[in-house]
Amino acid sequence: MSRIKKLELDEWDQELREMTAADSGTPLEQGVMRMFAHKPEISKGLINFAGALKKHRSLPDRLVELVRLRIAFHNQCRSCMAIRYEDGINAGIDEDLVCSLENPQEAKDLSDAEKVAIRYGELFATNHLAIDDTIYDNLRKHFSEEEIVELSMTVAWFVGFGRLAATYHMVEELPEAFKDDEEKTLTPWNEESIVVR
Repeated sequence: MSRIKKLELDEWDQELREMTAADSGTPLEQGVMRMFAHKPEISKGLINFAGALKKHRSLPDRLVELVRLRIAFHNQCRSCMAIRYEDGINAGIDEDLVCSLENPQEAKDLSDAEKVAIRYGELFATNHLAIDDTIYDNLRKHFSEEEIVELSMTVAWFVGFGRLAATYHMVEELPEAFKDDEEKTLTPWNEESIVVR
């Protein structure tokens, strides 16, 4: 059961509903915004930021989705691990590729750029002070300064809001594997996932 009350759509600020196209989305697609709707003006700012990250993205959708899923594992955000976004699927993310995230640095189906970005995201989620000059030098082998800034902002979004979502414990609409014992460490590499737009 979620730890913060999910607001029903008729309780949402109308502009927030329009900004998120909430009326045409499923409860899972409305996601954490059902809780954020308690603070509509702040939520609108978050939507604008997240929208800018996506609209002005120069990084490949595949790379972003792989980084997101690996961070979701470290965050233990059940909804983040269960979701597969359409743009990632359209970019070639399948469950075999997701399974390679179990040991990404040894995966044969990940590019060197993807491995470096995933490592950066892992460190950001687990030991941010280990991100040193060497890590940034490795990033520069594959990404421009602008892309590194984009990656870092995207990773910060995934780590921060993924951890917040994990504490909210939104599991009601998730596949059974993600509703299981709270103490068990879960992974995004499994048979049960949900595709959202």
